Amino acid sequence: MNKPIEASIVVVDDEPSIRELLVASLHFAGFEVNAAASGSQAIEVIEKVQPDLIVLDVMLPDIYGFTVTRRIRQEGIDAPVLFLTARDDTQDKVMGLTVGGDDYVTKPFSLEEVVARIRAILRRTREQVEDDPIIRVGDLEINEDSHDVSRAGQAIDLSPTEYKLLRYLMDNEGRVLSKAQILDHVWQYDWGGDAAIVESYISYLRKKVDGIETRDDNGETRKVIPLIQTKRGIGYMIREPKSASSAS
Repeated sequence: MNKPIEASIVVVDDEPSIRELLVASLHFAGFEVNAAASGSQAIEVIEKVQPDLIVLDVMLPDIYGFTVTRRIRQEGIDAPVLFLTARDDTQDKVMGLTVGGDDYVTKPFSLEEVVARIRAILRRTREQVEDDPIIRVGDLEINEDSHDVSRAGQAIDLSPTEYKLLRYLMDNEGRVLSKAQILDHVWQYDWGGDAAIVESYISYLRKKVDGIETRDDNGETRKVIPLIQTKRGIGYMIREPKSASSAS
């Protein structure tokens, strides 16, 4: 019996070997796949197919992947975009997210990583359109309708900027976000923005989100397990701890 189709994907890459490998792998993983070899062809295919997600090479022979993304966004196509880039350059990555991309993979990449990132993006975007307005990471919750935030059942009072920063981290659970990405999304600063403001607001969030105290069954008070993590020299991320035993 055939597996149900998980989602419709358009793969765009001008290198035949990479394009064909991605198409075959994604088919095998349960996706319906259409392909394009150039930016102009990509726009035509995307308009026709209206896919659930687009895997898009940045360096195309005719139109940059960033420009393709701008054009489809202008036409009201909001399918998430996973960029493929040969350059591990922070400004390129920030640009990709700025024009409406959702994630990026640096070449050379593993097919397992591409499939995992696709499923993570689809999971995030599909969760956003469901009726449940609650976003959760562990025992931390955001209610998108009321903008209420709580952890372990305790209400957390956040400023609008703190809320926007926390929401951005939670939307990207398990993924490291650079200071430049955070500046661009939360403050709409360009590359010249002051990264120190990110450090300050992360510190504020930590005090409020990871400073919550709870009582255990014996009535003893202890702090919750930290969710906000620093990846030194890279950026910040939020994720549910693998086990309570990681608490100190």
